[in-house]
Amino acid sequence: MTQVEARPQAGDTVRGVTMPGDTTEVRDKGLGGNSVGLLGSAVIGISTVAPVYCLTSTLGPTAGEVGLQMPAVFLAGFLPMLLVAFAYRELNRVMPDCGTSFTWTVKAFGPRVGWMCGWGLVIATIIVLSNLAGVATTYFWLLAGEITGSPSVAALDDNKAAHILTCLTLIAVATAISYRGMTATKGVQYALVGLQLVVLAVFVAMAFAKVGSADFPTGADFSWTWLDPFAVKSFSSFSAGLSLAIFIYWGWDACLATNEETTGSAKTPGRAAMITMVVLIGSYLATGIAAQMLVGSGESGLGLANPDTIDNVFAALAGPVMGPVLGVTLFVAVLASAAASLQTTFIPVARTVLAMATYEALPKSFTKVHPRFKSPGKATVIAGVSTGTFYAVMTLVSENVLVDTIFALGLMICFYYALTAFACAWFFRKELTRSVKDAMLKGVLPALGGLMLTAVFVKTLYDSWDPAHGSGSSVFGIGSVFVIGVGLLLAGVVIMLVMQRRSPAFFRGEVLTRETPSLVVED
Repeated sequence: MTQVEARPQAGDTVRGVTMPGDTTEVRDKGLGGNSVGLLGSAVIGISTVAPVYCLTSTLGPTAGEVGLQMPAVFLAGFLPMLLVAFAYRELNRVMPDCGTSFTWTVKAFGPRVGWMCGWGLVIATIIVLSNLAGVATTYFWLLAGEITGSPSVAALDDNKAAHILTCLTLIAVATAISYRGMTATKGVQYALVGLQLVVLAVFVAMAFAKVGSADFPTGADFSWTWLDPFAVKSFSSFSAGLSLAIFIYWGWDACLATNEETTGSAKTPGRAAMITMVVLIGSYLATGIAAQMLVGSGESGLGLANPDTIDNVFAALAGPVMGPVLGVTLFVAVLASAAASLQTTFIPVARTVLAMATYEALPKSFTKVHPRFKSPGKATVIAGVSTGTFYAVMTLVSENVLVDTIFALGLMICFYYALTAFACAWFFRKELTRSVKDAMLKGVLPALGGLMLTAVFVKTLYDSWDPAHGSGSSVFGIGSVFVIGVGLLLAGVVIMLVMQRRSPAFFRGEVLTRETPSLVVED
């Protein structure tokens, strides 16, 4: 079979299916084509997830919820993400569009569902960007304190003015790099991702080497039950741990958002997504098992659930495991991880906004692409300004609000991932009877992943009604996490209604129509 980039005509056969008479095609955005290969695309996916940052911030809380079953919960969180990755791969094969979830759900379910799916992706990304900027700022000052040997320098992170100013500077730098297009982005990411993965590998190797040492009396002997999710003591604990596990995989789909700029746009992004998932699950399992064997999952000593170190495990383990010199490299790795993710996370939000504007779902001004860098310049700058404003305002208003906003992130992630998975099963519904392979990869597996994420979404909504879920703050007795999560979705509905009056053609289904043919035609 020879693949040809062309506009399908009525009656053409696309992957064995005769297409209908409407031949509306995916619109060109003006992005730079063939800018990223398979390796570069996978690096962008890994970078956006920020594995070292995710591990230092979730190893402790997950161990606190499920104990020694932490590796099992990491596996359980991986499963729905893997199933959704199949949906992304199959949809990308027939519609390599940088709007990804937005474009695909419009094609499957119509403009309103698609618009809300796009909104879920955009708002989740803004929240993540602000969180990453905050973490990068904290580690910047921690590293500065380690290098200078001055506690007063490290304490500058506690100075609200210094913290916000540093955070805004990091956001500005990340925005500037993303603004310069995929070539600049790719070059920075090779260095940052390579650094964090090498340091993480060294940490894991040294941790395994020191297992059983008298210096680590709280260690635990490995057991295969660590990989059994049914060994978790309660469903409530399992659900809480699963929410954390799903968060640590978020962002792998960034390599799909670059599909129009990737060599072999129909297949390369999907393959990059699968490579990203394999690297992530391998890193998480190796680190989790090594950490538990070395220090255990309890609250005593260096145990992962120690309340004094639970939110930043690597800060506590860097020196004891790697020594005073190499230990500093772990601080560098966490900073590099957060900084790298901060920069690449601009990719999906900017390109989703670009796609939404191209299809008239957002103001036309967002369609501006830089003539030299071939990047969605205005969308990238607006994303940076929105992130900086959001973080500064939330930090000044209340630390509790900022924490609860991050907790509400899980709702947004489950929302748009689940919709994308269901969109795959529905879009390909007429092909599911062609073969067992089509039935599984295009229907059963994506739908199963969507159902899993829907269950997590509903359970999180239920739990977040209680103010104890999050910082403990509430609004009229209702948990702030629930109020923020539902409020952000309702804000999307309001903005959508405004856009419906400004762009009636899109919402009538006249711009991006349902189930129109793809760009990839097979002879």
